Amino acid sequence: MGLAIEREDFTDDDRRRFEGRLADGLGALRALLARPGFGEGEASIGAELELCLVDAAGRPSPVNLDVLAESLDPRLTFELDRFNLECNLRHGPLAGRPFAALEREMRESLREVERAAALHASRVAAIGILPTLEPDDLASGAMTDTPRFRALSRALRAIRSEPFHLRIDGADPLDLACDDVTFEGAATSLQVHLRVAPRDFARFYNAAQIATVAAVAVAGNSPTLLGHRLWQETRVALFKQAVDARTDDARRSGAQARVSFGTGWCERGAIELFEDSIASYAPLLPVLSPEDPAAVLRDGGVPRLEEVRLHQGTVWRWNRPVYDPAGGGHVRIELRALPAGPSVADMVANAAFLVGLTYGIAEDEPAWRAAWPFERLHGSFYRAAQAGLEAEIAWPAEPGA
Repeated sequence: MGLAIEREDFTDDDRRRFEGRLADGLGALRALLARPGFGEGEASIGAELELCLVDAAGRPSPVNLDVLAESLDPRLTFELDRFNLECNLRHGPLAGRPFAALEREMRESLREVERAAALHASRVAAIGILPTLEPDDLASGAMTDTPRFRALSRALRAIRSEPFHLRIDGADPLDLACDDVTFEGAATSLQVHLRVAPRDFARFYNAAQIATVAAVAVAGNSPTLLGHRLWQETRVALFKQAVDARTDDARRSGAQARVSFGTGWCERGAIELFEDSIASYAPLLPVLSPEDPAAVLRDGGVPRLEEVRLHQGTVWRWNRPVYDPAGGGHVRIELRALPAGPSVADMVANAAFLVGLTYGIAEDEPAWRAAWPFERLHGSFYRAAQAGLEAEIAWPAEPGA
């Protein structure tokens, strides 16, 4: 998320100042996206892989900070729960053999994690939800003890002011209250980043939304949680509910969850999604940067827009826009719906399927969009997560059908 989080408590004044910075940053982003040539360049792909650490019995091993201290891999970082790690894989060109390159790097990084984990009697497991989890593994003490996660947990709990509630249907329905956000750490994913030119963003974003339905149906691998048989990709329901700060009244009034598939087609490019995130969701981590983005723009530079990026990192769309100031600046689509695991070959194949289908649909995106009302697409995504390959989805026979 960029900015270092060193505080856990924030005042109303902190939030007001942060909201002002968000407005300034959004204005700067609009200007930047309108700048001739901004974000142009070759398409590229990268990924983030969330992992679980387990012991010899396959049970969660809460040693992520110990493994991180042993690791020699700068791509590795901690995640929400003490049995989670994340590998931030490098971006490379989409031309050539990008998925072979992704596979090589993934295997290389996993070898290093395995080496470091073995020093703490642990090994790596890549899966959407670890099937050996028990309720005590997700108690409040499971959270990685860092200011960022403590602040995030406190902010979400303050908004909700009551325990989080998991209600997931299935063969063995789950109904469970939890006092913290630690259940989110049970949901691990492969997040694929696709760089696109700003002028093409809406077309590719809508195509990715459509492609995600099929990809989730194909890739689902988390049919259980705490021994309950639930959705084919239970991770989708779990992640949404584990950080859902809405009260029952807010939900009934139509407030959107922070984890969502969205509310409509993208019409105006990346900026409208950033606008919606800022307008629809209260800031959770109102940490300020020293940057004056307007001054950076006046000098012809590319602002970091730390506040915008930090806030965007706390709104978890299944397909999320990303602004990155690196290399002169660009925008990406973060494809967040694929699960981690179960093998490197599976993950690379799932990523190739999702990206390839996105590109195929993008070639005739207006016709696909016309053939599929967004409300139907929205429902299809959740049916795909529930039923997997058995899901009944009204997929258009051909663009424009």
